[in-house]
Amino acid sequence: MTSAIAIILSYLIGAISFSYVIGKKFKQLDIRDHGSGNAGATNTLRVMGLAPAIAVLLLDCAKGIVAVWIGFWLSGGDPMIAAASGFASIIGHNWPIYYGFRGGKGVATTIGVLAALVFFPALIAGVIAILSIVITRFVSLGSLLFMLGTTIIAALSFDYFDYPFYFVYFLVGITGLSFWRHRSNIERLLKGEESKLGQKASVKQ
Repeated sequence: MTSAIAIILSYLIGAISFSYVIGKKFKQLDIRDHGSGNAGATNTLRVMGLAPAIAVLLLDCAKGIVAVWIGFWLSGGDPMIAAASGFASIIGHNWPIYYGFRGGKGVATTIGVLAALVFFPALIAGVIAILSIVITRFVSLGSLLFMLGTTIIAALSFDYFDYPFYFVYFLVGITGLSFWRHRSNIERLLKGEESKLGQKASVKQ
């Protein structure tokens, strides 16, 4: 019962859209109606600026970390429930019950989940992703490299880092979900039409 509560609670925490909340409170706008329409840190940067974007990034990451901790705590330290709780928080971010199931792509929340579950693979993949973003200025490309890189590194090193191998199945699921959510970004990347970091989006009146 407590494990089920952990997963449900993690979904509800993940479903809190900080880009929506900050947009409504400080700019009186629905972030989903502006820029790319995505309720996440990158679109917040384009529409509202750096400070709100940093706040959204940190808060969304925190959702993933808290969800994993809740899973560990309420299950008595079961890593599988912790992983399931983390996954539930990503689902909550992507399809939030509070906002008509219109959410973001779950990148920042996924960063929090992966950092809490498989810290060292996530750290290595994170460095690669950051370098990719610095060089190309494509946040979507860096995000996808982070997911894929974390999964591959964790699969190759789970024994070295002493992670349960079933974590890899969760990572494959999370990565698959992320690629599916980024399918339009992938199409634009292939066509050379993807927006780069630093491009501003006009706020629709």
